[in-house]
Amino acid sequence: MPRMSAPRAETGNEPSGGPGDPGHVATAGLSLSPFRGLRYDPHRVGDLAAVTSPPYDVVDPGRRLDLETADPHNIVRLILPRPEPEDASDRPDRDTRYRHAARLLRDWRQQGVLAADPRPALYVYEQRTPSGTLQRGLIGALAVSGPEAGVVLPHEDVMPKPVADRVGLMRTTRANLEPLLLTYRGHGRAAEVIERAAATDPLLATTTSDGTHHRLWALTDPADLSAVTRDLATCRALIADGHHRWEMYLRLQREHRHLPRSPWDRGLVLLVDTDRYPLRVRAIHRVLQRLPLDAALTALDPAAWQVAELPGTLPDALHALAEAHHAPGNSFVLTAGDGRFHLLTGPDEATLAAAVRRDRPEEWRRLDATVLHSVLLDRTWHVPDSPEHIGYLHSAEAAVREAARTGGTAVLLHPVEERVVRRLAEQGVTMPRKSTSFGPKPATGLVLRSLELG
Repeated sequence: MPRMSAPRAETGNEPSGGPGDPGHVATAGLSLSPFRGLRYDPHRVGDLAAVTSPPYDVVDPGRRLDLETADPHNIVRLILPRPEPEDASDRPDRDTRYRHAARLLRDWRQQGVLAADPRPALYVYEQRTPSGTLQRGLIGALAVSGPEAGVVLPHEDVMPKPVADRVGLMRTTRANLEPLLLTYRGHGRAAEVIERAAATDPLLATTTSDGTHHRLWALTDPADLSAVTRDLATCRALIADGHHRWEMYLRLQREHRHLPRSPWDRGLVLLVDTDRYPLRVRAIHRVLQRLPLDAALTALDPAAWQVAELPGTLPDALHALAEAHHAPGNSFVLTAGDGRFHLLTGPDEATLAAAVRRDRPEEWRRLDATVLHSVLLDRTWHVPDSPEHIGYLHSAEAAVREAARTGGTAVLLHPVEERVVRRLAEQGVTMPRKSTSFGPKPATGLVLRSLELG
């Protein structure tokens, strides 16, 4: 694949001062515009934490039900809508769900549950986790550009069905319901603006059920907006979380390319400067729902793989996996969720050479996710990469429970280092889908972007 070129240097153009877009200048790098945020009125919902949700793709069915019952206006009803009985008459399909979400969004705005801020703003967003992790970044409307521009770098492949689902939802609601998480490395000017804002009283503050404290500030001063714009003008970003939603932005931008100054040319993101606030990178585990553990173990070639049964509990197994990660080759933990864990290491060089494509960097060829999909899933276990066969879980505990529930096999992975992710992305190389989970992830529901507001 072609190597991406770095953004050109800052242009030096002066702010245009156009209405509704203060501080915006033309850039060859990241272009983040203010917007009129759509936010919950705390006097209408009472507890802001009760209307927030994790991103849509990490909400499992049990958590979804908890969120729906926490408050009748919880944002999960928009990002993962279920039609009410009166909506699901003769066509209980995806379009029905999208129309239901659009109707809810319209009703909540008319009722004042969601209200637009009076002025366009960039938003400083802060998260402080119970473990002490502090993360601050900027929420705004980012100019959408494809990978050929080399400005926003994807690092994972996407699956067509989730993209189509998000496209249908956004097209129907005409809203960006949750921000993507992107990382960049700035030059200090935006950081100064962020830190200065964080020393003032926030627009909102709340603590979600996981113990994370969230605060939000609005930046509307033209000097602050110009400082941010100039800092970002020579930067490019890595998509940390939200590849399917970024592909959604690209697809909808193409659909509306005939419109001048189209609101579809921008999408809601959270930009975090990882030089100041490094993100955690976690693995995303697989559950092979139709492959029993005994069948998975029996199918392994003993000349290519070594299997060792591990004593102890899940934390012990994860510790063994971390230790094995320092040795040459690849390593995985397999379990049926019955308390038994197996450490799988390998493969041999001949198997790797025969199964993994050679037109990619060696670092990519030896990624755990690459070897898992190219060698084990495709050639050894013959497991199709479809939702009916593979579940993707963001926690090892959830993967173990799902394996026990389905009678399948959980494959637990070790996380990839961020520097490896960025190094491959800068070469224009994408990793296998669902290879990483960056965090902390932004809470959904603190600020939305309606395309009807520009």
